[in-house]
Amino acid sequence: MSTVGSQAPDLTLLNTKREAVSLSSLRGQPVVLAFFPAAFTGVCEKELCTFRDSLAAFNDLGATVFGISVDAPFSNGAFASKNGLTFELLSDYKREAVRALDVAHDDFAGMTGYTAAKRSVFVIDGEGVIRYRWVAPNPGVEPNYDEVKAAVQSLGSKAS
Repeated sequence: MSTVGSQAPDLTLLNTKREAVSLSSLRGQPVVLAFFPAAFTGVCEKELCTFRDSLAAFNDLGATVFGISVDAPFSNGAFASKNGLTFELLSDYKREAVRALDVAHDDFAGMTGYTAAKRSVFVIDGEGVIRYRWVAPNPGVEPNYDEVKAAVQSLGSKAS
């Protein structure tokens, strides 16, 4: 279950170069996972560009940001390149992460049998515990970016 206070699953997903990235390899630092439904769509582009534009603030807090979709690594790579994204996009093409974190959007956009990621954001602390979870009520709603930053900031104050 992906509730606040629970251990995050140890996910291993492919980046745009088809290299495996494991969540467990990032222990010791906060991680922000921003799930998005589909590359090359308007709201997803706006969301990921907003994360791109505020990446320095997350980096200053010691956090690593990842965008995650069910799109193939190649599509994610083209999307990242088109938008000048400076953080890694990960591919959940097997739908393991969306299922493990309870953010699978089955029959997405009326396409029976197609599963995308619900727009959602998780903040995971250095011990691998979920400290913040937000899931959009529908794919057109963006996260509250200040709330995400505050969740990461609160981890720093606990470590002090």
